[in-house]
Amino acid sequence: MQTQPRPVRVVRWFHALCDGLVALLPGRLRGFVAPTFVGYLLVSAFTFGVDLLLLTALHAVAPLPVAVTVAYCTAFGLSYLLNRVLNFESHASVGPQLARYIVVVVVNYLAFILGVTSGVAALGVDYRIARVVGSLGEGLFMYASMRWIVFRTKTAP
Repeated sequence: MQTQPRPVRVVRWFHALCDGLVALLPGRLRGFVAPTFVGYLLVSAFTFGVDLLLLTALHAVAPLPVAVTVAYCTAFGLSYLLNRVLNFESHASVGPQLARYIVVVVVNYLAFILGVTSGVAALGVDYRIARVVGSLGEGLFMYASMRWIVFRTKTAP
């Protein structure tokens, strides 16, 4: 019996985990939620944790803007890598894909992190709640962009 290489086993395990979590959802929701959305949520939760850990560690030795920027960029880079390898299993050329990802991240930052958060806060909502509202749109935008723009696959005609 041949064993699969470790990276293949990790990817298969990740997909089995996502499929298993989708299977736990109620019937109607199960048919609506893609396993890649669950995978995106898992990757995002992990990279958010990395972002916070780096921010905390770097803030002790660097100015806050530097710590925030390095932690944010590292988390988004890690998110790209994990989504590419684990979640979407993309084998497309990295260059064009990474360029699309960077554009998506910039649009996300301007529209949701700055735009929605600032707009909702300007309506008188506490900035923390405004950031949560912005992050809801951010999460949906980032998943849709990764699925249909960054890691899109060509389908047969």
